[in-house]
This record gives sequence, structure tokens and C-alpha cells, in this order.
Amino acid sequence: MVTTTEAPIRVLIAKPGLDGHDRGAKVVARALRDAGMEVIYTGIRQTPQMIAEAALQEDVQVVGLSILSGAHLELFPRVVEELKSRGIDDVLLFAGGIIPNDDIPAINAIGFKGVFGPGTDTNDIIEFVRGNAPART
Repeated sequence: MVTTTEAPIRVLIAKPGLDGHDRGAKVVARALRDAGMEVIYTGIRQTPQMIAEAALQEDVQVVGLSILSGAHLELFPRVVEELKSRGIDDVLLFAGGIIPNDDIPAINAIGFKGVFGPGTDTNDIIEFVRGNAPART
């Protein structure tokens, strides 16, 4: 019998901006952890710089941003810029929270592969991450 031990997917979950409500982010973080992933949750009120620096320091493959404040079109591009300025251009980006459907194309255009709204089954997020996370190099 041959067994392989593949390193778990490393995921950063962050709350950019002044949004102080983090129940959804914690639910997603716990679901991903329970599915066998290594999850780093940065907490609330993170700047784009703080999020990018955490992604660099933690060597993550996936960055998930949760936002309820309505500032996604301002904050998400800044996070992407900060990631790129640190040479991080090979992570899977996804978002969750209160994001109007009309804004999803703009979010996809800056590199987010998934956008999940309230009520999304956490199994859908787990499968999305498993199916799209870049392989470790």
C-alpha cells in the first residue's frame, strides 16, 4: 500500500477595513480548518498592507477576504496591489460577505476567482479552495 502525505493547503482569512463583524469569516476559517487546511485568521480591521505582509510571512496559497462594509471596490484592489508589490501573484483569491452582484465582475477582473455571499454552504467554499488552490512549489 502506497500512501502520500501531501502538505495541507495554507489559507489566510482576513477582514480588510473598518468592518468589525467577523462571524462569517470565523465560520469559513473553522470550516476550512476542519477540512484539513492550515488556516491563519488575521482578525478584524486589517489594512491591505497588513494582509499582504501576513500572506507573505505565512507563505499561503490562498487569501480569502471577508467584507460587509461596502468598501470592497476600494479595499480589494489595494490588497491585490500590496500582494503584487511583495511578489505574491500566485495565490488563489476569494471573497465573501455583502457584495452586490453588479460588483462581482469588477472583483473577478482584479483576480478574485470566487465570491461567496451570505448563506453559502461552507462545503461549496471548501471544494472551491481544494479545486483551485495552486500547488506548493
